[in-house]
Amino acid sequence: MADTGIGADAGQILDVWLATHRDQLVGWRRRIHAYPELSRQEVATTELVMSELTALGLAPRRLPLGTGVVCDLGPTGGPRIALRADMDALPITEHTGRPFSSTVDGVSHSCGHDAHTAILLGTASVLSSVADRLPVGVRLVFQAAEEVMPGGALDAIAAGVTEGVGRIFALHCDPRLPVGSVGLREGALTSAADHIDLQLRSPGGHTSRPHLTGDVVYAMGTVITGLPGVLSRRIDPRSGTVMAWGAAHAGNAPNAIPQEGHLKGTVRTGEHAVWAELEALVRSVIGELLAPLRVSHDLSYFRGVPPVINDVTSVEMLTRAVAAIDPSAVADTPQSPGGEDFSWFLEHVPGAMARLGVWDGLGPQLDLHQPTFDIDERALDIGVRTLAGVVMGFTPGA
Repeated sequence: MADTGIGADAGQILDVWLATHRDQLVGWRRRIHAYPELSRQEVATTELVMSELTALGLAPRRLPLGTGVVCDLGPTGGPRIALRADMDALPITEHTGRPFSSTVDGVSHSCGHDAHTAILLGTASVLSSVADRLPVGVRLVFQAAEEVMPGGALDAIAAGVTEGVGRIFALHCDPRLPVGSVGLREGALTSAADHIDLQLRSPGGHTSRPHLTGDVVYAMGTVITGLPGVLSRRIDPRSGTVMAWGAAHAGNAPNAIPQEGHLKGTVRTGEHAVWAELEALVRSVIGELLAPLRVSHDLSYFRGVPPVINDVTSVEMLTRAVAAIDPSAVADTPQSPGGEDFSWFLEHVPGAMARLGVWDGLGPQLDLHQPTFDIDERALDIGVRTLAGVVMGFTPGA
C-alpha cells in the first residue's frame, strides 16, 4: 500500500473540518446525552449513528443483536485500523443541571459514552471527506453494552468486527486530566474485574448457644476480613490485585443466629496471568476459611473482563497523533483498577486505549459514574484530532 502523504496535511484538514462542523459535533454529543439508553437498549443511538454515517455516503451495518454499528471506509487492501466507541448509559439519575440533561428518569451518560460516540461520528465525517487519500482502511465500531459484564465487546467480536483488522484504538473520558491533554500508557491501562457472590447457610440458632450451630454471621466476618488478607499474602502486590466487598446481608434479630448470609464483592488485578488463576485461588481460600465453622456455602464467581494491555507500537502511534496537536498534550496516566471491555478486542488484535482529558481546570475533579459527571466539550475536538490523526498519520508496516 503506497503512502499517500496525507499526514503532512492532517492538521489543516482537521482545522478546516472543526471550523465548519464543531457545532454539529457538540450537537451530536448533546442529543445523545439528553436521550441516554442502557446497555443493549441503545436503539435510538444506533439509529442516529446509522443515519449520520449513511448521510456521509458510507454503508454502515447494524450488528446482529440490534444495537451497535460497524462501518468500513477508505482503502480495501491490507489490514484495517479499527476505531471503537461505546454507546451505552448508566442507571444513574443525572444532577448536572445542564440544559441538555438526561430526559430519561434514572438513566444518564455519567461515564462519557455520549462523548465517545460523538467523537467517532466526527472522526468518520472527517475521514470520509478524504477517504480516497487515506493511507489505510478504517473500520468504525460503535459498540453496545460496555457497562455490563462481560461486555458487549464480545458480541461485536462474535459478529466479526475484528476480522481483517490490524490494530484497534479507543478513547475514554478522564475527568482527572485537564482538557487538551491525552493520557497514554504502555502495558496495563486497566484491570481485570470479576464479581463474587457468596451464599452461606447453617441451621441457625440462639445467640446464647453459638457452639450448638454454625454461626453464619461469624463466618461472614471471617470471609470479609480473611479473603482480602489472604489474597494479599498469596499474590504479588505488584500485580495491583484488590479485593473489596460491596454488600453484606444476614439476619434481623439481635438474639438469633440467622440461617443464611449473603456477600457480594469484586476482585481486580492488573496482570493477565494473575487473572487466569484468580478464580481457583478465591474458591480455595474461601473453602479453607469456612472449613472449621460448620456452615455450608455456594460461591458464584463471575469472570468479567481482562485488563486492557496497550501495545507498545500502538501507543507510539497515538503519541505521534497527540503530539501533532500539541507536544504538551501528551500526558502520562496511571494504571486504573477499573475494568473496561475494550480489553476483549485486544485479545484478538493489538491496539491501545488513551485517556481523554475532560476536566475544565476550574471546577472540582469529579469521578466517572457520579450523578454530577460532565465534560468540557472542547475535549471533543481533541478526541477527533487524536483518532483521525492516528489514521492519517499511518505509515505502511506499522
